[in-house]
Amino acid sequence: MSDVIDAEGFRANVGIVLTRGDGTVLLGRRARGGGWQFPQGGMQTGETPEESLFRELHEEIGLKSQDVELVGATRDWLRYRLPPRYVRREQLPLCIGQKQRWFLLRLRDNDVKFAFTATSEPEFDQCRWANWWEPVREVIFFKRPVYAQMLTELAALEFPQGAPPLPAWWDE
Repeated sequence: MSDVIDAEGFRANVGIVLTRGDGTVLLGRRARGGGWQFPQGGMQTGETPEESLFRELHEEIGLKSQDVELVGATRDWLRYRLPPRYVRREQLPLCIGQKQRWFLLRLRDNDVKFAFTATSEPEFDQCRWANWWEPVREVIFFKRPVYAQMLTELAALEFPQGAPPLPAWWDE
């Protein structure tokens, strides 16, 4: 199977916000290069976003669909462009960025064991729990606007009484 890249050059991708139901979210540390981010991955030809979601959930952190509850998703695809130095001009079709559909998942059992060995090239080498807004600060700079938009939208599902206050660094 191959990645799905649209006519504008955006690779279709799913992102996973996994919570324990206490307002914290799971971040993974990238195995090749460090940095912390949410699990995410490209859709493959013929997959629905939900099929991609559960494949990536297993590949990246070793969980299965029965380990989680699907709480909701972003209404639309959220896009970011790659900075020019990250565009692989030798690969066709040319990918200039990603369009992402984000899913909010809640663990059914907080005692699950995460595993990073489902593929021969693991995406992550460890994970940790972080407060709701922290990933915006942790992720690589060009993904920050999408993280802020997505977490703001999904906060209504995780916090029906109102999202946590924005941190002091938010407007930096």
